[in-house]
Amino acid sequence: MVRIAFLLVVLASLCGSAFAETSAVDFQRDIRPILSENCFQCHGPDPKHREADLRLDNAEGAHAAAIVPGNAAESELVARIISTDPDTLMPPRESEKSLTPEQIDLLKRWVAEGAKYEGHWAFTPPTRPEPPQTKDAAWIRNPIDAFILNRVENAGLAPAAAADRAIWLRRLSLDLIGLPPSIEEVDAFVADTSPNAEQRQIERLLALPHFGERWGRDWLDAARYADSDGYEKDLPRQNWFYRDWVVAALNRDLPYDQFIVQQIAGDLLPHPDQDQLVATGFLRNSMINEEGGADPEEFRMAAMFDRMDAVGKGVLGLTLQCAQCHTHKYDPLTQREYYGMFAFLNNTHDAIIPTYTKSEAEQIAAIQQEIAAIETKLKESDPNWRKRMEDWEKEAQAKTIEWEVLKPGDLPFEGQKFRVLPDQSILSESFAPHSSSPQFSMQAIKAEQITAIQLELLTHPQLPCRGPGRSLRGTAALTDFSVFAAPANDPGKRTKLKLVSATADVNPEEAPQPEYLINPKTAGGDKRVTGPIEFAIDGDGKTAWTTDNGPGRRNQPRKAVFVFEKPVGYPEGTIITVQPGMNHGGWNSDDKHNCIFGRSRYSITTHGDPKVDPLPKEVREILAIPADQRTEAQQEQAFQYWRTTVPQWSEENAQIEALWKKHPEGASQMVLEERAKPRTTSLLNRGDFLSPVEEVGPDVPEFLNDLPEGADHSRLSFAKWLVARDAPTTARSIVNRIWQGYFGIGLVETSDDLGSQSTPPSHPELLDWLAVELMEHDWSLKHIHQLIVSSATYRQSSQVTQEKLQTDPYNRLLARGPRFRVSAEIVRDIGLTASGLLNEEIGGPPVYPPAPDFLFQPPASYGPKTWNEEQGANRYRRGLYTFRFRSVPYPMLETFDAEPGNVACVRRNRSNTPLQALSLLNEPVSLECAEALASRTWREGGETDEDRLTFAMRCCIARVPAAEEIALLKTMLDKQRARIAAGELKPEEIVTAKVGDGIDAKELAAWTLLARVVLSLDETITKE
Repeated sequence: MVRIAFLLVVLASLCGSAFAETSAVDFQRDIRPILSENCFQCHGPDPKHREADLRLDNAEGAHAAAIVPGNAAESELVARIISTDPDTLMPPRESEKSLTPEQIDLLKRWVAEGAKYEGHWAFTPPTRPEPPQTKDAAWIRNPIDAFILNRVENAGLAPAAAADRAIWLRRLSLDLIGLPPSIEEVDAFVADTSPNAEQRQIERLLALPHFGERWGRDWLDAARYADSDGYEKDLPRQNWFYRDWVVAALNRDLPYDQFIVQQIAGDLLPHPDQDQLVATGFLRNSMINEEGGADPEEFRMAAMFDRMDAVGKGVLGLTLQCAQCHTHKYDPLTQREYYGMFAFLNNTHDAIIPTYTKSEAEQIAAIQQEIAAIETKLKESDPNWRKRMEDWEKEAQAKTIEWEVLKPGDLPFEGQKFRVLPDQSILSESFAPHSSSPQFSMQAIKAEQITAIQLELLTHPQLPCRGPGRSLRGTAALTDFSVFAAPANDPGKRTKLKLVSATADVNPEEAPQPEYLINPKTAGGDKRVTGPIEFAIDGDGKTAWTTDNGPGRRNQPRKAVFVFEKPVGYPEGTIITVQPGMNHGGWNSDDKHNCIFGRSRYSITTHGDPKVDPLPKEVREILAIPADQRTEAQQEQAFQYWRTTVPQWSEENAQIEALWKKHPEGASQMVLEERAKPRTTSLLNRGDFLSPVEEVGPDVPEFLNDLPEGADHSRLSFAKWLVARDAPTTARSIVNRIWQGYFGIGLVETSDDLGSQSTPPSHPELLDWLAVELMEHDWSLKHIHQLIVSSATYRQSSQVTQEKLQTDPYNRLLARGPRFRVSAEIVRDIGLTASGLLNEEIGGPPVYPPAPDFLFQPPASYGPKTWNEEQGANRYRRGLYTFRFRSVPYPMLETFDAEPGNVACVRRNRSNTPLQALSLLNEPVSLECAEALASRTWREGGETDEDRLTFAMRCCIARVPAAEEIALLKTMLDKQRARIAAGELKPEEIVTAKVGDGIDAKELAAWTLLARVVLSLDETITKE
């Protein structure tokens, strides 16, 4: 009887009133989960899939047809759930769902008590609850503890004792910076008996730049961050500026509302800087399909759906993607409302911009200052420069040639897709081959006596760095150029025209192609060169005209004019066909370094002496504006071009040209850019981009907060709506995930879904208190971190009693401290730190630690991939910086459940497999860590085996090991020494480093074997 009574108490503590006959049934806690799990799929918000036109997700529908409030005997709902007839039983057997006797009893009591409905808790803006009263008020360190202790006491339990100080500091260090503390840090803290010793450690760790690395990794999972495109080709991409932005933003405690606004709409903020543009990479982290034949619009829409999913999981904590194809089956989100939110994000270009580090930006600023100083001196040296420039403008405006733009006819298909824009330019999309020779046949024209054709290479927001080419730098190269003419009434009778001369507005000096543009398929490497426009008509396939005028100036419109040997044209009309040969592309595995045009346009002239207009497009447009109506920037841009034409200033122009050559290359980053012309958004039948049903304007769901009155329907307004003070889920979602990071499970276990299908919060009042606390403290995430780690709840020992294990096996009540394996990246970082190998450099391009070569070759990978294994200090960078191919995850990180970045993830799996033990024992970096720890232990650990064993253990687990542990390790060490001495093990097969520091190879090998074990201990990779 005593045991039965005890079990009843336990069940009541876990399930609340579900097992307390005298308590009223709570709809949110007891009833909604039952209905949501078993009924809403067929009787929920979605009208298309609703059975019998019955809604059970709201009182209006349920009370009208299935429930008589206060009368269970007359309620059809009760009759159906207790029915013994298979034809009337609910849920039906084919649903493979069933109710337990306890659930049936709860539903009957709920109906009898009036069947009161309440809105889902997560859809009501949070308000700050008062911390509850507790019996043991002395245990409480901050309000978090009051909410926790209240549940613990109600369950008849007591909090655990405080953790050992060394263990607490290790826990704190792993949680705040993802690195274990040094022995010196532990000893200093243990010896510090001052009242604020713990608080000093918290503040120290929060201030370290490693904080952003630790917590940035969690956000990068939600942001789908990876270093490759995904899909079949899975080409590398430069995206690490976004990763570094996340780390820096968290380090400087950028308020969370601004953190979100900048990632959703940083480009729409007033005068956005590089950081705010880079932040929009959050939405651009979607996969990109560059397979030959891929439909650009299909995969643009796939990326849009992915962005909606990321906003849902990462910001709102809701499963928005369910409404892509139909009204949500569980939450009150209609399909139309889904596409209303979709419309906010659908009016963008997927742009790629050049980006520069802080030092590079300083270098650019210095170059610009020097150029400005030279130009100022030029103006000062010639009082008549304005008059001379005006004369030049008049002359330049008089020397113009009329060009007739050709309209493309049928477009070719060769993997890449072509699209004609309204100005008759041709945009290359989707697959980007490393070489190409498409033929563009133009619509017939009436002009005769055509003397030349003009090629314009134009920029576009969706091209790399705006183009005009599709190389990673936005450049292009023209190997050869062919033009054909045919009579309109006989297109098959075409003639290839001889080109006798060419001029271009940019003529770079002859230069060998970079190494990645050497064709290994040709004997001798086929080294190619790029340079002036003459290279495009010299008949040499190893030379090409390039648009690349160097960093800082390469991403501009370019043009070239090709003159025919004799005029051409037919009385009945002429069809012109152009064939640009672009064969200077890359041959390495990433396929990104191509030379093809991004956007081109063609036009003809009948002028007698056709030459290219030397003026850049922007300068020509400025000269068309009266001088007194130009802005200062426009006038300065016109001057900057004009000065290059002044012979007397040749020396100064050369100085400026030399300065431009010092301009840093920079990197690139995928960002958003708003379209000038809004894109139409339609509700799609079953989410099919080819099946629009009706146009939908930008709007927000009715069940969440409203847009502020007077707000426009821009993406910026949407971003601000997400983090409005009355947004019901945003603050709850992020504090819940922070809690999850510390305790292994969020206050709501389903941290990616706070909706109707979510698990009930273990501590709903605490969740709301934290959400309000975040908003009322300027959305400071570090404030929430500090509160949690300063609490008595966090301070508890993780040791568990039998009573607590039976009552609360998953530690939902938090009557003890957290204990679970750390994340994949931290597993790696612990080994690197303990061994002394860790390179603590912050940020920068991703690195390539050791990995098996076969992973990056077919058939393991689609096509060969480049993996240049690091040999220096970059080999030992933190796991955060390891290059991430989506299709070929880094083996060690994948083994420990790292995410590949294909979709948004806010809750990683945590597995326990034999592969993990094998990885720790045999993975190359793990072996190097073991050898380094062995060497470090010999150098720094003391003079005796016992001292050194204690040192090695403390490097890994922080605490002082027990005597029994040291004795066990000593036995193992002696056993390895004996095996090596007997020749069973060969030192050269165990260690690779040069032996020194007074330790011979045999001794180092024995200690290395010992270090492999210590680094692989469960306690080493576990947060106690």
